Amino acid sequence: MSSKDSDGIVGTSQTSYRLFVWVKYLVYVLLSFNIYLFLQEELSALEHTFVDGFELSQIIQVFSATIDTAAWVLLLLLFELETSVLDDDKIRGSVKWSLHGLRLVCYAAVFYAFTGYYAELVALYQVTSLAAFDACASLEQGWSLLVTIDEYEPLSVANCAALAGPVYQMGDFNIVSSGDVLQSVRWLGWTDVINSASWLLVVILLEIEVRLQLRGNLSDQIMRFTLMIKYVVYGALFACAGYWGVAGDFLDFWDAALWLFAFIFIELNVFEWQAETSQENPATA
Repeated sequence: MSSKDSDGIVGTSQTSYRLFVWVKYLVYVLLSFNIYLFLQEELSALEHTFVDGFELSQIIQVFSATIDTAAWVLLLLLFELETSVLDDDKIRGSVKWSLHGLRLVCYAAVFYAFTGYYAELVALYQVTSLAAFDACASLEQGWSLLVTIDEYEPLSVANCAALAGPVYQMGDFNIVSSGDVLQSVRWLGWTDVINSASWLLVVILLEIEVRLQLRGNLSDQIMRFTLMIKYVVYGALFACAGYWGVAGDFLDFWDAALWLFAFIFIELNVFEWQAETSQENPATA
């Protein structure tokens, strides 16, 4: 089979296709940069959470977004290689097993990250009500204030008054929160879990499509069936991105939007790949 990229997306001009490729790889570069942004955010949060250090088993809870994003970027590039860059006759033997082996490692990492998001969500429900807590009288005791998910600031004269009403301590940490902020952060925690689970379903469907395509068994009927499922899953992902936008967590919103763009490109790769195969061998359609 000729290179998957030789004719571009089916039915488009070479100019449009080159623009498509430039935009696609720009999105991939921006997603790679997000690894650094999430690392900075989680290192900043670490100054208020595990101040005395953390165990190796807790690393996924501490750096869940960084590990998740890094694994997804590698997974994305592997899908790009297999669905767009490499010729079908090159995806054999050691190349095929290397791609699938690396993807298996990435799947393990993203599932591991999912457990980290779940652990963070559970931690948001492990709180203690501090009925007699006087925030403004506790400024010199090393307390921090929960601002939003993974974001804290030292308790100070400027923000202690915001803790009027019920005050909650987060687990064993010296972190306090008002009831309203805690509830909004819990919703963001649920959004993280739902978003992570939805992406796991997306890659399971993509993995099925890629493996069937390599065997010559990816028919139009199967594509239509997986597309129906993807409508529901991508709908959930768009809803998560929209909620992050409304909730004001810009980095999560920006990252979610980029990932949706990136996997639209991968979906188009699979569509083109399957269409080319159908044209070369009508029996598979």
